[in-house]
Amino acid sequence: MITNKFNYKSISRETVDGKRHYCLPDGSKVPSVTTILDKTKPLEKKIALANWKKRVGEVKAQEIVTEAAGRGTRMHKYLEDYVNHDVLSEAGTNPFSQQSRRMAENIVARGLCNVTEFWGTEVPLYYSGLYAGTTDCLGVWCEKPAILDFKQTNKPKKREWIDDYFLQLAAYALAHNNTHGTDIRTGVILMCSADNEYQEFVLDESEFDYWSGKWFDRVEQYYREN
Repeated sequence: MITNKFNYKSISRETVDGKRHYCLPDGSKVPSVTTILDKTKPLEKKIALANWKKRVGEVKAQEIVTEAAGRGTRMHKYLEDYVNHDVLSEAGTNPFSQQSRRMAENIVARGLCNVTEFWGTEVPLYYSGLYAGTTDCLGVWCEKPAILDFKQTNKPKKREWIDDYFLQLAAYALAHNNTHGTDIRTGVILMCSADNEYQEFVLDESEFDYWSGKWFDRVEQYYREN
């Protein structure tokens, strides 16, 4: 269940020149975290993505992306309901719904069991004048205030493959700290694969300054190039 510890204000979204922007309470418009990450993606990642699409074919690649997005959306909805109501909704008869529900159940049993206080789900956050975004969840994880991010994956990941996830965690923590006067320095990726293998990746306090610096480098690059 949610503990209403902070006054989270909703912020609207709009597309500016094909890029997602948020309209902040002061009337300014800033790019989203995902827009910044996408527009500053390293060349090697762009090449790897292009090679993958070429290898599997454009049609198949789109099928894989669409299926993964749908699975992720359903899993997120189950987890959001759990945080808000302390119960996992029952799955429907659709096998995709059942798969996503099993994945959410695994994340609850293996990861959210360590959260003693939830502050919100789908929380809008912004760093005034720079960027904004929506984090999956916030709360107290293993006795530390933390950003919590739910991820589905087609297959298990290695830590060295998910730099962007750590950048996201740092971005949301910095935004929360800037707006709400907190000192969040921990983030957790709670991930489950399509075949229901759970993984957990932690951005701990010792790494926070490193990833914060990397994030601000990407923010600077975005504003320099756009």
